[in-house]
This record gives sequence, structure tokens and C-alpha cells, in this order.
Amino acid sequence: MNAMNSPLRRRALILSVLAFSALSSACSNFTSRQPPIWVWTDMKQQEKYKPQAESAFFADGRTSRRPLEGTIAQETYRPDSAYSTGITEAGLYVARSPEPITADLLQRGQQRYNIYCAPCHDRTGAGRGIVPSKAIWVPGNLHDERIVAFVDGEFFHVISNGRRSMPGYAKQISEQDRWAIVAYIRALQRAWQGNLNDVPAELQAKVR
Repeated sequence: MNAMNSPLRRRALILSVLAFSALSSACSNFTSRQPPIWVWTDMKQQEKYKPQAESAFFADGRTSRRPLEGTIAQETYRPDSAYSTGITEAGLYVARSPEPITADLLQRGQQRYNIYCAPCHDRTGAGRGIVPSKAIWVPGNLHDERIVAFVDGEFFHVISNGRRSMPGYAKQISEQDRWAIVAYIRALQRAWQGNLNDVPAELQAKVR
């Protein structure tokens, strides 16, 4: 039998190839003063510029480019800063929502609230959602006097940027929808504090 065709020889050859492959793949992950041995780069070596790196292509020697003079990035353009941030030019929270309170706005706020806020704050705003039931932290109760005392701009700012363990939702929720959520939170707070006398007389009999 040809020695090259023996099962033992083939097995040794296969094991050698596998060992070399494993060693080559791991070489780039070892801490060493020597340059790594690249067999398969796995996209770790790419012909691209990295931020703040030097460039011989541009006259100023920088890879990071400044915006063209007289232009502004669309994602950073905010014609009405108070509407977009909930903070006035004087550095104070906006006292009242700039959005007129309508039935459509409240319905939109309810929809967005139930999607993004209710998992933690629950649908009543009491902070007993499904997320805290599985975690060790408790979201704020939106009916606490301290939170009820927030002006509308502070609610908007917290929804946008988060606070403590709460993440910000500026990337997920549009500005108008954030103001709609603020309006709906006010409706929840009003309902929480309300009583039967707040219900129109013709509807009181339907309240249970």
C-alpha cells in the first residue's frame, strides 16, 4: 500500500491542517510586540481611513473633514431649539408644550406611550411594567408629587435624553411624538387625581 494513501498518514495530514488553521486564526488575538501573522484577515485589515488619522491625500493632512463652509448637517439642524430640546434659550425648561392639545395628539401620545413607556412605567404610569418585574430597579411613578411638578419641557427632555437608568429615546421617537407623549402623561396624571365630579353629568352613570 502506498504510504501516502494510508489512513494513518491522511489522518495526520488533516490534523496538521486543522492545527495550522486554528493557530493562524488566533495569532492576531495574542498580545505580542511582534507584528501579527495574517493568514486570513477576517476584515481586520481594510483600506480605509480611521478617525483623526493622518492622510497624505488631503492638503491639511487630516482624514476627518470639516463641513463645507456655509452648510450644516441635516440631522443637527434645529430651527426651533426650544421645541427640539424642551429647553429655552435662557436655559430653562419649557413650561408648556408648544403642541396644541387635541384628541388626535392624545391618541398619538397614547399609542407611542404604550409602545415605548408602558413596558417600564405600565399603562397607568405607576411604574409597575413588565421590565421592572424582571429587574432589580423600579421606574419612577409618574403620579408622584415630585414628578407631577415637572414642567412639560422637563418631561420632553427626559424622554429625549434619559435620566439615571432610563435610556433616551430621541433616536426612536420623533420630536412631535415626544410632545404627544408628554400630553398623554398629563392626561394620565389628571385621570389619576380625578374623581367622579370631573366626569360630565351625562356620563357619570356610565362610570363604574
